[in-house]
Amino acid sequence: MTSKLKYFVVIALLISLTGCSVILQKRSPGDLDRIDDLATRLSEEKRARAELMRARDELEEKLKKEIEEKQIRLEMLNKGLVITFVDEILFDSGKSIIKKDAYSILDRVAKVLNDQVRNRNIAIEGHTDNMPIQKSKWKSNWELSTARATSVLHYVIDNRNVDPERLSAVGYGEFRPVISNKTKEGRQQNRRVEITILPDTIIKNKPTEVK
Repeated sequence: MTSKLKYFVVIALLISLTGCSVILQKRSPGDLDRIDDLATRLSEEKRARAELMRARDELEEKLKKEIEEKQIRLEMLNKGLVITFVDEILFDSGKSIIKKDAYSILDRVAKVLNDQVRNRNIAIEGHTDNMPIQKSKWKSNWELSTARATSVLHYVIDNRNVDPERLSAVGYGEFRPVISNKTKEGRQQNRRVEITILPDTIIKNKPTEVK
């Protein structure tokens, strides 16, 4: 592809992806390098979005029953494709051991992670409501939410061979609610685990040799 043609291809991509008008100006030295970088970034963003959309479609099919029963929610957000599990579907109250009934659900999700988005990073988040811990071993909701996130992480690694280099787990306790905790229904929505398929790709870090 010639430099001139590449320039207009990138402009066309910008218009199609953003819907914005573009004013063409005389190119200065170095513009072509910036255009190359922009073209690469736009191409990767478009490919990542296409992958996430395909993953969403497959998850909607595999989790149709749970979505209809409002036990699972799928959302395409700026940070990626978010799979939200109401905590009761995965855990008993105050517990971090995954219910046996939930294994098949996580198996279906893991298959999509391995097949459709095998090169994308995965973030697992645990969240709770604002009710203080009373009759359990946990010091606070921080520990409970973190334990639940890591339980899901270990399950998909140990049982479904999801690459651990793709995964991260974190607990946010009660501090990132999606709705007010003033009602029973609100607290139920805030008690959740989220698996987010991120648009960025995994980078394999090689250990530095000590000389």
